[in-house]
Amino acid sequence: MSSTTRKLVLSKLLKSFPLILLYFSVLNEIDLNYLNFKYFSFNFTFILIYFWSLKSSETLGYGHIFFAGVINDVVIGYPIGVSAFTYLFICGFAAYLRNITLRPNLINDWLFFLFTILVVTAINFSILSFIFSIDLNYYDLTGNIIFTFLFYVIFALIFQNYQKIIFRGSND
Repeated sequence: MSSTTRKLVLSKLLKSFPLILLYFSVLNEIDLNYLNFKYFSFNFTFILIYFWSLKSSETLGYGHIFFAGVINDVVIGYPIGVSAFTYLFICGFAAYLRNITLRPNLINDWLFFLFTILVVTAINFSILSFIFSIDLNYYDLTGNIIFTFLFYVIFALIFQNYQKIIFRGSND
C-alpha cells in the first residue's frame, strides 16, 4: 500500500471517528455504571449526538443516528424505536439552535443542552412509563441528567479540539 493510500485511509478513518464512537457507545451502553457509584451515570450518546448535530451535522447523519437508536433499543431491551425517536429529537433541538444562532457560544450551547435533555428525557420517560409500563428510577434518572449536563462542557471542549485538528477548523 502506498503512503498516499495510507494517508487517505487514515484521514477517512479519523473523519469517521465520531460515527464509530456513536456505534460503540450504543453497543456498549456507555453510562459509566461500571464504576459502581450509586447515582453516578451520564449519557455519553446524548452528548455525542447533540454536539455533532450542532457543530457538524453531516458527520453523523440522521440515518446513522436513527439506526444507532434502534441498536440501543435492542441492547438495553426497550421497545424498538424509542431511543431512535429520542436521538432524532435531540438532533431536532440541535438543528434549531444551529439555525437561530448568529454567534456560537459554549455557554449558550450548554444551557440549551440542559433544556434539550430535560425535554427529551421527559418525553422518553412518558413514553416508557405510560405507554409501555416500564418502571424507571427517578433518582437514577435525575443523577443521569445532572451528570450528563455537567460532562457536556468537558466533552464539547475535547470534540472542538478534535474538530479543529481533523477537520481543519470548526464550523462555528
